[in-house]
Amino acid sequence: MAKRIALFNHKGGVSKTTTAFNLGWMLASKGKKVILVDADPQCNLTGIVLGYKGLTDLEKFYEKESEKNIRAGLAPAFESQPKPIEAVECVPVERQDGLFLLPGHIRLSEYEVTLGIAQELSGSIQTLQNLPGSIYFLLQKTAEKLNADYMLIDMNPSLSSINQNLLMTSDYFIVPTSPDYFSVMAIDSLSRVLPKWHNWAKRASSLTVLRDATYPFPEPKIKFLGTIIQRYRPREGSATIGFQKWIEAINEIVATKFIPELRRIEMMLPDQEYRDIGMGTDFCLETIPDFNTLIAKSQDNQTPVFALTAEQIGYGGKVLERTIKSQQQFNTLFSNLADKIIGMTRDERSN
Repeated sequence: MAKRIALFNHKGGVSKTTTAFNLGWMLASKGKKVILVDADPQCNLTGIVLGYKGLTDLEKFYEKESEKNIRAGLAPAFESQPKPIEAVECVPVERQDGLFLLPGHIRLSEYEVTLGIAQELSGSIQTLQNLPGSIYFLLQKTAEKLNADYMLIDMNPSLSSINQNLLMTSDYFIVPTSPDYFSVMAIDSLSRVLPKWHNWAKRASSLTVLRDATYPFPEPKIKFLGTIIQRYRPREGSATIGFQKWIEAINEIVATKFIPELRRIEMMLPDQEYRDIGMGTDFCLETIPDFNTLIAKSQDNQTPVFALTAEQIGYGGKVLERTIKSQQQFNTLFSNLADKIIGMTRDERSN
C-alpha cells in the first residue's frame, strides 16, 4: 500500500511545492513509484510539472482532460453525483519513469465549506456522512491503480478543513520551514493545532455513521518524520550568521515544544527509528540552501535542480562550473533526504 506523506506548514513561502517535486523525482530515481498530489488550489505543483505559466494554460488542461484532477475525482461525493468515486488517471511526469502527477484544481477550495460542516457535525447529518472519508478513499484508489509506493501531498498554507482532513488521513508528515521569525511562530501554532486535529480524527473514526459510510473515515495513524529547513543563504558551506540564528530557533522550539506535544498524542515514531537515520534531537531531516538561479532553470525545464543538464542550465565557463558544483550539492542533499524517508517508512518498521 502506498505511503502517504503530507508536506504541511500553514506558513507560506517555505518551498513545500519545490520540495515535493524534487523529492518525488529523487524517490522515483531510486526505483520507487511516486504520485505527486497537488492539493493546493494555487496549483503550483501542477504548473511546474506540466510547464504551465498561468490560469489560461490550466483552463485549457481542464477542458481537454476534465477528469484528470483532484476536484473531479471528489465530485461524486461533494456534488451528489450518481456514481462512485473512482481512481483518477494520473499524468506521467516527463523524463522520469515511475513519477506521476495527480493534478490540482483551482476550484478545489469550493469544497471547503461543505467539508468543514460535515467534519464539524461529525456525521450527525446522514447526507454528509460520506464526505470526511472521501478524500482518503480517492487517494487510496488512485494509489492502488498505479501500485504506487509513495504519495507526496503538497498542501496549501492554511488551517483549512481540507488540510485537516488530508493531514489526519496521511501516514506521515514533514514540516518544511524557512529560517525566519514566522516559521518559529508557525511551529508554535502547530503545537496547539495538531492535538486538536488529532483528537477530532480519533472521535470521527470512532463514530459508527462514519465507519459505515460508503467512504469510511480511517483511524488516524499519522507520524512525524521531521522538519526541513531551506531557503537560507550559505557562506563557505554553512548558513550565514543571520540565517543560522533562526535555524537554531526553529530547532529549539521543535525540540522543546513541538515534539513533546506530538509524543503526547502518539504522533511520533519510536525513538530508534530516528536514531537509525542519524537524526539528532532537533528532528531536522535536512537543511537545504537557497537554489538561487537554479530554481528558475528548474521551473522553465520542468526538471529538478539536481537533474538539469548543462544545456538546460545554459551558462558557460566558470559560471557553469560553479553552477554544476552547486547542483551536485543539491543532488547529495536530496538523495540523502530520500534515503532517510525510505528508511523511516519501510514496511517492517514498528508502529
